[in-house]
Amino acid sequence: MNDDYQITVEAEAFYQQQYSNAEAGQYVFAYRITLRNTGRQPAKLLSRHWIITDANNEQQEVRGMGVVGEHPHLQPGESYSYTSGSTLRTPYGSMHGSYQMQADDGTRFEAPIPEFHLIAPRTLH
Repeated sequence: MNDDYQITVEAEAFYQQQYSNAEAGQYVFAYRITLRNTGRQPAKLLSRHWIITDANNEQQEVRGMGVVGEHPHLQPGESYSYTSGSTLRTPYGSMHGSYQMQADDGTRFEAPIPEFHLIAPRTLH
């Protein structure tokens, strides 16, 4: 991988009990994403691609422009954080994917989103 074009992605998930309804199979999670430009080129986030998998191994793909209505532009060393959410039909699952980025020199590249888990409390022992 070219060190000029590198975005590091960290994720943290939080179960949202107040919005969830276990009897209805509705488990709501919030997640906070932090993107950090660890490369040498400024870059702008163009779009996102998520793969969300529940405990029944059912997958949902989500694609869209930007994140939370924004297209952050990160200088080398800068970071950007946002919070969003996802609803599963099971009390645990996982998410991963990628962000499509474009450097100021026009080079397009992907920033992988490492897999992270969505787990309701008292679900796994």
